[in-house]
Amino acid sequence: MFKEFKEFAMRGNVLDLAIAVIIGLAFGAIVTSLVNDVLMPPIGLLLGGLDFKDYFIALKATDLHTYDEVKKAGVPVIAYGQFLTTVLNFLIVAFCVFLVVKQINRFNKPAVAEAPSTKDCPFCMSSISAKAIKCPHCTSSLEAVGRSTL
Repeated sequence: MFKEFKEFAMRGNVLDLAIAVIIGLAFGAIVTSLVNDVLMPPIGLLLGGLDFKDYFIALKATDLHTYDEVKKAGVPVIAYGQFLTTVLNFLIVAFCVFLVVKQINRFNKPAVAEAPSTKDCPFCMSSISAKAIKCPHCTSSLEAVGRSTL
């Protein structure tokens, strides 16, 4: 059983998935820091000087003004500032994934279709070379038909 598990775990797909999850978690931490430490302070300043995480609705009457104070006091709150921060994190991650997929798709363009190497003779319907001007099967002249009709 251990041998089967080892074979399963060492497959390329499982290792690729594990590496992707680890890199994704690290990237998520970077985006969270970007949002919380770089983007939200200026947005909070423009919206009245509060830290964005301090936007909440207390479900019980309280005279506390910051999210940390309310949580320490055990007052139930709807922390919509935290929610908006999480939504912004998601949008940034989704946009980055979109950019990566767009670049990968740009590099994986489909191969240009080659011109066909054969064509059908309009007289005997045999398959012949696309460059032929006379059918080797029925000896019909293909120049009389014109290349634009083939």
